[in-house]
Amino acid sequence: MPRNQDADSLGGFLRARRGLVRPEEAGVPDQGNRRVPGLRREEVAFLAGVSSDYYVRLEQGRDRNPSEQVLESIARALRLDEDATRYLLRLAKPRSTGRKRLRRPEKVGDGIRSLIDSWPLTAAYVHDNYMDVLAANPLAIALSPFNAPGQNSVLAAFLEPEMRELHADWEDMTARVVPYLRSVVGAAVDDSRLVEIVGELSVRSERFRTLWARQDVKYKTTGATLLNHPQVGPLELHYEKLLVAGTGTQTMITYHARPGSASEERLRLLAGMNAPRGASPHGSGNRAHPEAGEPRQRGAGAQP
Repeated sequence: MPRNQDADSLGGFLRARRGLVRPEEAGVPDQGNRRVPGLRREEVAFLAGVSSDYYVRLEQGRDRNPSEQVLESIARALRLDEDATRYLLRLAKPRSTGRKRLRRPEKVGDGIRSLIDSWPLTAAYVHDNYMDVLAANPLAIALSPFNAPGQNSVLAAFLEPEMRELHADWEDMTARVVPYLRSVVGAAVDDSRLVEIVGELSVRSERFRTLWARQDVKYKTTGATLLNHPQVGPLELHYEKLLVAGTGTQTMITYHARPGSASEERLRLLAGMNAPRGASPHGSGNRAHPEAGEPRQRGAGAQP
């Protein structure tokens, strides 16, 4: 029976993660002359309490119905965290092979648009599971034109030269973006939009190819980033990622500075410099947002 996409995805994930586990971390004695990085198949099988033949069948895509108990044992053997284990379970779950529906353009509700527009010192935008930006407030766009609707945050992160100039922590930022993308897309690795994004990045970015091949999965929802903004200088901003209730696919990203900090003063200055004419940078703004799909803008980008 030919292998299907689900089996290939599961096997690829297991192979990649097995290669990242150092034997000493897993309690496997060093036997020298290892020809493969990470653990051997038989070592994973032993640690997981399954037969070597069965584990080989999983990696080769010849067993499509592993039990949840077996997968959790393998996850422990591979030292997967909660996000990666959840991803493994989703990969193993059979998906419908029926005709795919056309993906309709997503829209952000008026309530969410009004909410983010009312935040004078909090930059905020909304993206879908593919990190296509759907809505943004004026301060988010002032931080980066790549936060504007119609942009894709992960493409900008790797392909736009301005990203390296803006992000003092560019390597750390890109190392977070790829596991986050896997976590929000989930097991739909053959989705046409994801294939389009991954294909372009794989051709044009060596760093992306390296990070994607690791198959890391991490749904990091809070943290800090360092920006060198061309208008106001260094900014230390804290971000939060919040699921938009009732959508299942939309996430709101917010950036704020610590109250009373130099970064807050610079953020206030940036808001004033980019406030709509006649509007106060200290009050809510009513600047209209372009709809997703409008021509892309050029400029420095902020963290996806």
